[in-house]
This record gives sequence, C-alpha cells and structure tokens, in this order.
Amino acid sequence: MKLNDILSGNFNAAEWEAKGYELPKFDIKAVREKTAKEPTWVHFGGGNIFRAFPAAILNDALNTGKYDRGVIVAETFDFEVVDKAYTPYNNLSLCVNLCSDGSIEKKVIASVTESLKADTKFPDWNRLVEIFKNPSLQMISFTITEKGYTYNEDDLARGMSPLFAMGKVCALLFERFNAGQLPLTVQSMDNCSHNGDKVKAGVLAYAERWVKDGLVPEAFLAYLKDEKKITFPWSMIDKITPRPHEKVKELLAADGFEDNDYIETEKHTFTAPFVNAEEVQYLVIEDNYTNGRPPLDLGGALYTTRETVDKVETMKVTTCLNPLHTAMSIYGCMLGYTLISAEMADDDLRAFIQKIGYMEAMPVVVDPGVLNPYEFIGAVINRRLPNPFMPDAPQRIAMDTSQKLPIRFGETLKKYIARGLDKSNLVLIPLTLAGYARYLKGIKDDGTAFEPSPDPMLAELQAIVASLEIGKAEQDWSPLKKLFSRADVFGLDLYEAGLGEQIEGYVKELYAGVGAVRKTLHKYVSAR
Repeated sequence: MKLNDILSGNFNAAEWEAKGYELPKFDIKAVREKTAKEPTWVHFGGGNIFRAFPAAILNDALNTGKYDRGVIVAETFDFEVVDKAYTPYNNLSLCVNLCSDGSIEKKVIASVTESLKADTKFPDWNRLVEIFKNPSLQMISFTITEKGYTYNEDDLARGMSPLFAMGKVCALLFERFNAGQLPLTVQSMDNCSHNGDKVKAGVLAYAERWVKDGLVPEAFLAYLKDEKKITFPWSMIDKITPRPHEKVKELLAADGFEDNDYIETEKHTFTAPFVNAEEVQYLVIEDNYTNGRPPLDLGGALYTTRETVDKVETMKVTTCLNPLHTAMSIYGCMLGYTLISAEMADDDLRAFIQKIGYMEAMPVVVDPGVLNPYEFIGAVINRRLPNPFMPDAPQRIAMDTSQKLPIRFGETLKKYIARGLDKSNLVLIPLTLAGYARYLKGIKDDGTAFEPSPDPMLAELQAIVASLEIGKAEQDWSPLKKLFSRADVFGLDLYEAGLGEQIEGYVKELYAGVGAVRKTLHKYVSAR
C-alpha cells in the first residue's frame, strides 16, 4: 500500500477502506487540471500543520462535491520539504488523527495539486508569478510560524530579490499589481495573536522601502492599502501536530502502508509522508475577502467577524486553555511529571485545572458566540490533554512562564477587580501563582533538583527567592513581597489586588518540606 497507488490504474480501493483508510471522494485528476488553469488558493509553508489542517479541511470540502479546486503549496524556507515530502508522493499525504481513546483515524489528503519552491533561484518562481497574475486567485495563506513574518534592514536593502518570506510575497503581489491591480486576500493561519496584522506589517515594510528606493511606484503601496483590493484578515488556529510518532509508524506498517519513512532535512525539519495530529481542531477566520474565497467552511472552518476572532483568541489564551496549561506545567515539573497526558491521570492535577477553568476563570470568560466556552474546556480536559499520543511535556510548556503569567492569569484577576466580583472565589489561581514561587527553587516535591525551563527572567526571579529554604518554618518571608508586587510578572501588583497575603500563606505551606507540594495541592483542590 503506497500513496502513489491511488493515482494508478490498478488501485485496490477496497483493500484500503477495509483497513480503515478514508479515500478521496472526488476526481483527483479533474481537480488538478481545473486548479492548474484557474487557481484560487496558494499556501505558503508546506509543514505538518498545513497538511494536517488547512489541506485536510479543503479535502473535506472537496469530498462534499460542492467545490472543484485544490490548493497549491509554496515553501519559502526549507526547500527539501518539496523534494522529499511532496514530489515523491505526487503531493499526496496521509493525515493520521490521534484520538484520546488511543485509536487513530486515517485519511488520504489529495487536495494539494502542486508544490513549489518559492525562491527566484528555482524555475518554480516563474510558475508562482503566473499564478499571481491569474484573476482567478482568491487567497494566499500562511503557516510559516510567527518568526516567518520578520524582516530586517539587510533584507529590505536587497531590493526586489529578498530572502525572507514577506519580501518574496511582496514581490509576487507586485506582479499581481502589474497584472491590473487584481484583488486578493492575504490570510495568516499561524498561531499568533492578530496574525493578519503581522503579515500586513511585513508586506508593507518591503513595499514602503521599495517605493523609497524608487523600485516600485507609489501606486503599488496604495494598492496594498486599499481594502477593496487587498485584505489581511485575522484568524485563530488551534491544532497540535507533533513530529511523526513511532507508534503511528508501527500501526501503519502493520496495515501494510509502506510510505512511513521519517524524513529529516538538513534544516532539521522532521516530517514524513504521513502527518499525525490531535483530533480536536479549531479554525476561526475573519470573513473579509475581496475576490471570493475557497469554501473552507464546508470542511469545518468558522467564518465570522474580526471582533469575534479576537474574542475566541481571548477565550483560549486567558481562560479556557493556556492558563490550564501553565498551572499544570508549574505543578507537573515539581511533581516529577514529564508528560502532560500522564498528569491528566493524576486526580489532584486533573481536578486542579478543571476547577480553575470551570469555577474560577469561567465567571469572566469572553464568550465569542461561535464556540461554547464550556464545551471548549470540556474538549481540553477530556480529549486534548489526556491524549496518549501527544508527547507534550510540562517542561516545554513551562518555558517563558514569566512572560505568560500576565496574560494567562493577570487578565482574569483584572476582570474580577473591574467587575467587582467576589475575590474569595479565587483559590486555585492564587495557588498557581504561589506554586511559581516554589517552582523557582528548582527542587521537586521529593527533594531532588530539577532544571527550571528557559525563561528570560529566570535568573532575576530565582535571585528574589534564593534566601528562602524548603523545610524551614521560621524564616524571613519578605522576599515574597518583592516577588508578588511585580506587575511586570503577574500583570498587576497582587497586594494591591488584595491577594498578596493569601498567596503568601499558600507559599509557606508549599515550602513546608518534602511532600508539601502534593499535600497543599490536594488540600485546596479537595476543599474547592
């Protein structure tokens, strides 16, 4: 069983389906021919998240029979991905959804019709120019990570032959401008806040510099800023796609599926002909398109307003997902866990984050309307975090905690204060913040040392608590005042918020000695 068999004349569909593989329900050849002539969508960034999510939901849309165009992928960074993960398999891939019950869902993705290297040194560039000049093109999109939107003086000075993604995109948009100022939507699908603004800032930086250097007319800049022609919508994307999992490889091999070799490029991109991903996914997009759009809603995407996208992001980041992640990572590190899924089998930790979400954060949740916050938390606790396939570790999530606390917890506390809500309702969020003062010691609950995760403020904050000793009841606790009054760490002065003394009390319990972290966590989770 190989992916290329699907395009051959002697393909045995019944064998694949008998083994649980969902096959494309559309005419692959017809979609490819139609897309080649009248392309509607180019996606920049051919990594795992693209194949497992945007390409997969387009595949679902094509399966409905209500659409007839695929997506063309353009790789801006690691060109080996095209040579090794796309071309040998005729742009087909296998999406493996990893379910929390330990089962897998297998789906052949055939929505990608071409794969191109987005750089002027390759012949593919001419094809990209051709596509960008085609009036049929509706949308270009991105999963290139937040770093992909950056630019610097050196690249701006390279003129019309930039090396960075935003410069290349700007050069292609100039081709579209020259073809008659044709409309287009530039859509980020990266997991970063207000992502459309990041694309816009990058593209405009190049355009402004090129105008200044006399390389392009001012009319090009006006074209990019004209929202009747070019838009940069926001989106919220949420789906975890870890590197290819050994267990998945074994399960596919047992089926007789042969395209299961790992691929590692010289730039250390880890991929394979298959992509494994969690089963839960969300894509919420601002519906602001100038030339029509592919109907990704047929595959489960939600189209809405910019305001609603922002509300979904706020719900996720400040209430329903990210705070739970941080709370369990702080305590997970101290309790010796190395897997998030293993933490979810711990009754105290599971109840800890469940009660933070439903009881303490929910009173101030921003309800976006398109996603139910209660259901979202339910999916997090019951399907996402316990997933045995997810190799995520509390140590990874604990990275840069000092940068995360103001958003993930500070915003909730501010809302309690602003709305005059009863702060006595807050027990476990303060316990999380108290836990951070104990985490900074780098000593597990069993008394052994651990290495706190990288954080730009780690050394500074560790120095504040350096004099505190675990297991010593009578000591100078004044350093806590210095720590918990830091608005730059917690989003507000916790003493001014009326929570400082309460948190100090929890810290003293957490510092009581070996086993005190477990004892204190259990005490307050059970009481709550």
